Amino acid sequence: MVNCIIKGVALVGVAFTKGDDGKMLSSKSLLEKSGLSRATLNNYIGLGLLPKPEVRQPDSDKDRARRLGYFPDSAINKIKEIDSLKKRGMRMSEIVAKLKITKKARSSPPAPKKADANPIEVPPQTSPEASPKKSGGEKDKRPASSRRLRLSIGDLDHPAYLVNNNFEIAWSNRQAEETILQKADGLSSEITNRNVFRLLSESGFITGAEGRSPLFQFHLSIAKGRLSKAALLTLDGGMDEDSIDFLADQYDGTDAAAFQPILDTEINLAPPGAEPARYQLYATTFREGIFFAYVPCVGEDDALLTLLARRDLVIRDLLRDRKPYMTPLAVLVADIQSSMKICAELPSEEYFTLINQVWGTMEPKLRKYHATHGKHVGDGILYYFFPRPDCNYVLNALRCAQEMKEEMVAIDRHWRKQKNWSNRLELNMGLDEGQEWFGAYQTPTHLEFTVLGETVNRAARISDFAEDGSIWVSKNMLGSLNAREMEGLSYGIRRRGPEGDKITVGSTYSRLSNLVDLSDPANQKMRDIAALPVTEILDTEFAPESG
Repeated sequence: MVNCIIKGVALVGVAFTKGDDGKMLSSKSLLEKSGLSRATLNNYIGLGLLPKPEVRQPDSDKDRARRLGYFPDSAINKIKEIDSLKKRGMRMSEIVAKLKITKKARSSPPAPKKADANPIEVPPQTSPEASPKKSGGEKDKRPASSRRLRLSIGDLDHPAYLVNNNFEIAWSNRQAEETILQKADGLSSEITNRNVFRLLSESGFITGAEGRSPLFQFHLSIAKGRLSKAALLTLDGGMDEDSIDFLADQYDGTDAAAFQPILDTEINLAPPGAEPARYQLYATTFREGIFFAYVPCVGEDDALLTLLARRDLVIRDLLRDRKPYMTPLAVLVADIQSSMKICAELPSEEYFTLINQVWGTMEPKLRKYHATHGKHVGDGILYYFFPRPDCNYVLNALRCAQEMKEEMVAIDRHWRKQKNWSNRLELNMGLDEGQEWFGAYQTPTHLEFTVLGETVNRAARISDFAEDGSIWVSKNMLGSLNAREMEGLSYGIRRRGPEGDKITVGSTYSRLSNLVDLSDPANQKMRDIAALPVTEILDTEFAPESG
């Protein structure tokens, strides 16, 4: 059974204070006294009916947990009040509304916190074991239970990994690689060799575990809302036949999980008949992928749950710490033709208005086709298209370019009418496909994503060659499409006829050196792709997307 936990919601519940003796209840004691399940407790917190726990080291040295959440004594009465309202037939939405109204009528300012009440701070830059120091450099002599706890993704001592939308592992920590995946030497540098189902199938630790099926079912319950069975079983051609059969059986016996920010389930990773080794497995969904964390059930780790509730910080840490990897991708580079001339003719504020209008109009198209922004010098754009389970990334790039071209026609019409000028606003685009290193580096204010390799350079040079709002693409890129994907796609080379008129020769390519005068100093930068076969994407209707 997969439990749903709602996290990261603004808390609007009643003000709480500690008991008269200053003591607070640990989450373990609260669950025992109230009879609640952990999932229900977290739901109450997410709905604002209970406060977030104050996370710190246990008060008792006998407690095996490294960190525990503590609640005020009044939380018990609040749970009883909720139970009473539920027994009267009220729905949770009505209970939340009632208690919010009650809060407005009788709430008072929260009691000041004592000096030893130090809630968790996220994100930290030091490990949980680091002892805080006083301003004078003297080591903090406060008891361990009252020191401020700091936790980030890098501090996790539990196995954890992030899978992308193809269920390939984009990030993993050492604990996951050595224990869960049994890859002490690390994972392959090629992302296509990191399919999580294949790695779990090859792990002796998992194949010998009693909870092997529940573990796969948990992953598949999330995958099922994103992948068809056929797509899942063809994601990795390296899986052996027995693993494919097992995966197919588990897929058929698993229901798709309803979307929640955090899902969890308990699994036993000990061999059958051995002493149980129980883990609470959490899954957190982001736009960039799904984060999995394995937490041993010998104690509690409310600090992890508190961290996972801060979704923005979690994904920032994951992206920052993710190692570069090799991946197939398509690259689109686009530049406004004669942008320097247009910039010189327009007042500065109007030029910025124009540029913002162009890229603001293109943004929904790029988002529609799952493009990832790359860094581009000047007022052009650079975007990456990565493999996805539900669509072809090469076709995504081509469709996106075609729709951007159509949008540019409307923008040009608007500005020619507004300015009554002879300039034409046209977007020249170059596209290429390949396999390159993808990674990120952190500036003082944000993350920059970048691809290292010739694919980006080729796409940029093709864009430089394009003119009059045309879309040019490498032969290699179109060659990656199958016959079905090529249906309705019109491409070719426009050549000069005997009388100087342009003649279109369809379904052909040409080396760039045969299309441009490379002896002209203005074309010098295109010499490094002189032998590259390219073609122009002509005005056309692409074949409809399948499925």
